Amino acid sequence: MKRYCQTLTLVDDEEMIQKYVEAHAHVWPEIIEGQREVGILDMQIYRKGTRLFMICDTVDEFDWERDMLRLSKLPRQKEWEAYVAQFQGCQADARSDEKWQRMERIF
Repeated sequence: MKRYCQTLTLVDDEEMIQKYVEAHAHVWPEIIEGQREVGILDMQIYRKGTRLFMICDTVDEFDWERDMLRLSKLPRQKEWEAYVAQFQGCQADARSDEKWQRMERIF
C-alpha cells in the first residue's frame, strides 16, 4: 500500500466551510466508485479551521500522476471538482494538483 498526504486551505467563511463539510458527508457514489477504479483504497479528510489534511491510501502499483489523470476523466469527477472548488477558493476548472499540495513525510 502507498500513502499520500496533502493539504489545502478552504475559503475563510464558516458558512461555506459547513457546506463543504456537508458535501463530504454525502459524496456522490460515482466519485467513490471512481476512486476505487483507479486504485484508491481509502481517502480521509481532516479539518482544523480553514486547513484541510487528506490521507490517501492506494494500491502498490498506484502512480499519482497517471492515476489521478485517469480519475479526472471518469464520470461526474469534473462536476464534483467544480462543485467543491467554490469552497476551496479556486477556479472551477482547477486540477486537483493545483488545489491540493502533496506533503513530504519527515517522520
